[in-house]
Formats: sequence, C-alpha cells, structure tokens
Amino acid sequence: MEKHPDIQFQPAIKIKEYQETKLQAALQYLKEHSVFYQRMFEEQNIDIDGIKTIEDLRQLPVTTKNDLQKYSEDFICVEKSRIIDYVTTSGTLGSPITFVLTDKDLDRLAYNEYLSFTTAGFTKEDIMQLMTTIDRRFMAGLAYFLGARELGMGVARVGNGIPELQWDTIERIQPTCGIAVPSFLIKLIDFAEKNKIDYNNSSIKKCLCIGESLRKENFELNTLGRRIQEKWSSLQLYSTYASTEMQASFTECDCFCGGHLQPELIIVEFLDDNDNPVGEGESGEVTITTLGVEGMPLLRFKTGDVCYHYTEPCSCGRNTTRLSSVLGRRGQMIKYKGTTLYPPALFDILDNIPHIKNYVVEVFTNDLGTDEILVRVGCDENRSEAFIKEIKDLFRSKVRVAPNISFESPEYIAQIQTPPMSRKAIKFIDLR
Repeated sequence: MEKHPDIQFQPAIKIKEYQETKLQAALQYLKEHSVFYQRMFEEQNIDIDGIKTIEDLRQLPVTTKNDLQKYSEDFICVEKSRIIDYVTTSGTLGSPITFVLTDKDLDRLAYNEYLSFTTAGFTKEDIMQLMTTIDRRFMAGLAYFLGARELGMGVARVGNGIPELQWDTIERIQPTCGIAVPSFLIKLIDFAEKNKIDYNNSSIKKCLCIGESLRKENFELNTLGRRIQEKWSSLQLYSTYASTEMQASFTECDCFCGGHLQPELIIVEFLDDNDNPVGEGESGEVTITTLGVEGMPLLRFKTGDVCYHYTEPCSCGRNTTRLSSVLGRRGQMIKYKGTTLYPPALFDILDNIPHIKNYVVEVFTNDLGTDEILVRVGCDENRSEAFIKEIKDLFRSKVRVAPNISFESPEYIAQIQTPPMSRKAIKFIDLR
C-alpha cells in the first residue's frame, strides 16, 4: 500500500483533501466488489460519484454490527483463495464476527502498528515484550508483531498472563517497552513485590496499554492508571484504542492528550443516536470508513464506542483528529434511577476501593421494567454492613446513585471474569 507517514503533520485542510481522494477509491472499490454495499447503493439510489467530501458521507446510511452479523458473507470482497488470515471480533455486544484479511491487508495492519509505535515514541532500538495473545483468532496480537517487524524492533512474544514468565523474560532479554492490558500490570506489580523484584529499576520504561481506559476524558489518569503509575513510577503508560472492524488504531503521543487518527487508514465521524454529527465537547459514537482494505472494507460503520474528539493541533506537531478514552459502549448504556451511566465510570470507582480484589458489574431488568445494577465484589476480609455502606457512599459521591452490592470469593469472581472462550477479562455482564 501507499505509505505517507508525514501526512499527519500536514495542515488539517491538506489531510482532509488527502482523505477525500482516498475516499473516492474506497467507494469505487465497494461498488465493484462488495455485495452488501452494491445492494445498499442500488436500494437507496445512491450515486457514489456524488460523494466527493467527508461531509457528503452524511448522505449515506450507516453500517451497524447487526448488518455484519446478519450479512457477514456479503461484506467479503475477495475470492477465498486470496484470504490469508481469519480473525473474529471479541463479541462484546453479541456473537463474534469473522473478518478476513488478504496479504495486502496484513501489510496495511503492519503499517498501522508501525505508525502507532512511532506515535508513542518506540524505535527500532527498542525491544518489545508482547504480553497479549497472538493466537485465538485475535487480530491485535498479530498486528503488534507485524508492526514491530515493520519498525525493525525486537519482540519477545510471551503472551498473556503468567507473571513469573513475564518477569523471567524481562530479566533474560531486557526489553525496553511492552504491550499489555493495564489491569495485568497490577498483577505484575503484585508478583514483583511478593518476590522482591525491583520493578522500578527494570529494563521496561514504556508500555502501550490496550483493552482498558487509562485516562478520563480530560486526559488525567483514571483510578487504574493512577494505581499503576503511583507504584511503577518509572514506567510511562500510553493508551491505544482499536477494533477488529477498523483494522487501525488511535494512539497517544508524548503529549498524552488523546489518541491520534492515522489519516491514511480510516476516516472517522462522531455521531449521535440519530446519526447526526456531534461537535467537540459532545460525546459521539465513533463511526469509521476504512481506507485501503481489500478483504472486508466498511463504510460509515458505527463501532458502538462513545468518545469525545478534539481537532486543535497537538503540541507534538500532528494535526490529526484525536479521541478521548472510550466513555463506554452505546449498547451498554445504563439508565439507573434517573442517571445515565456507562460501565467504565463504575469500574473507575471500584478500582479505587481497598480490600476489593476483583469484581463483576451485572445489569438486569427489574420487575418495574427498569435497569437494576448488582456489583459482585471479590473480597476475603471485610464483608461488613459498614463496608457496604462505605462502597455505596463512594458511588453516590461520584455518580449520584448506588448499586446493590454482593460479596463473593475472589476465586468465584475470577471464574466469571475469564470464561474459556473469552480473550479478555469480563467485568460487565448485561442480562437485560
């Protein structure tokens, strides 16, 4: 694929013009190869030649996860013999969806992570410890490896879990950076402290964090981020946001003021419930149009993730749109006693309460037909009524409402969090 890494440093108008040129090619490709979009264009009487600008995209319908689940085969744009890799989404909001990638798509994926790593300041002189799975139909683990190879950076593919093996690898190979889920870093710290490992003087100085938010929408570290940073102060944390569907990522630079768009790879919009664009300062659903994808390109796909966005130039010199951390998933929004909540707001409170080892938030419909919240707390020590009151008071002070609390053993919660078929820890269960 064409590589233009300097485009993110061009003036915003140049970036927009560049993307609109790429958009023309993407629309033409869909018209020629995608059964799903051919049908959409015909049924909606859409002339793609009339779509010239990013604003013109508003003339087109959005694509949803329901479309992907219902018509997944119709999104595939290549013959089977050209498919190199099969992956699936995590299935957070429904059944996992299979995505296919061609050889060129894998090159594009490598280039995306090359851009992601360079945005976070990684170089070919670094050695990266990969603490996420590269198998189990997981796109991201392979993407990180391919991106590191594109950059020329050494990789230690340890995979997820097993703190003892992670620390053994750090001692043996002396990696300088890592990729991990933030909550796993807490487990690494706990293991290090129990085994008298001086983690603040270890070789790892940077970590790209995936799967969980590190920051609030004002860019300050959230509770999880603070817990890591207060202990492991020598480790610089970078957030990255990505999804299988977009086959691209938004990554923080050293200014830590949002994840940067890679303009060669996707066009991003931020839409409300009625598919209208929202302004800065308003939360909107991340909606993407992929550029340069061969296997399963998407047009105006609503990811389900709700974020704020920022367009003013960044101090790092990039002029690309930036995203806040994900506020929550549109499909996981909770309306509880007159208050609208997303699960990450509840996680942030629970992560800050001593004696809570782990937890799962359950939402269900009560007898009145409204949302009810039960927080199952893994706790061995303090299970008193006074502790329940303390937890509820913290919720009231932060989000104005208090959920029901149930004490369970940490082992039982751990079983709920890690079912056999899941690639990531489950903290939220929607029973509505």
